[in-house]
Amino acid sequence: MEGNATYWSENLRLIFICLAVWFVVSFGFGLLLVEPLNAIRLGGYKLGFWFAQQGSIYTFVGLVFWYTKKMNELDQKYDVEES
Repeated sequence: MEGNATYWSENLRLIFICLAVWFVVSFGFGLLLVEPLNAIRLGGYKLGFWFAQQGSIYTFVGLVFWYTKKMNELDQKYDVEES
């Protein structure tokens, strides 16, 4: 039973990390820091605009793959069977 609680707490930790990173990228870079980031150009576009329009989406997709990899490692660590 203790293994299940540890597994779940590690899963929640991964989810919190994903949400925190996505929040920083989408809200922080896309809204709060947009003016300083707009001084930098990426492919002809202002970096603040890019984060608001594309960066948060790319970050989300990257986080999905990262979370999948980490959960597979966590499943192996706790010997969780796939259904």
